[in-house]
Amino acid sequence: MTITYQMINGMPQQVVLAGIVELHQTIFGDAGTLIPKLESKPSLTVVVAKDKEKIIGYEMDRDTYYSWLGGVNPNYRKKGIASKLMDVQHQYLRGKGYQVIQTKTMNRWRNMLLLNIKMDLILSIHALMKGDYIRLF
Repeated sequence: MTITYQMINGMPQQVVLAGIVELHQTIFGDAGTLIPKLESKPSLTVVVAKDKEKIIGYEMDRDTYYSWLGGVNPNYRKKGIASKLMDVQHQYLRGKGYQVIQTKTMNRWRNMLLLNIKMDLILSIHALMKGDYIRLF
């Protein structure tokens, strides 16, 4: 298996976008608002992981650097792909002069929580009335 990583500035081409939407639906169960959210971003950078042409992981950012969305196909998990996606993203951001990366996750996304800890992000815990979540800086 050869995994490749691609950095995309701006809205991804349709074939890549379709793969991201399909994967987002698989991971989160709802991709209905994903494209309008992407289109509303004034600046967008997407990192994708591919097995041949199949999208198996992605990371996205906004212009302030808030890393707000990412995931890996369940069949490709536990292979270091999420760590590599995050590493590629962080290297890119360092090169662009970013000093802080902010993200958040929920307890139900435990693997993402553990990955953020593994990547040495500092935890700041907040509670919302609709449930607990963890915001990472």
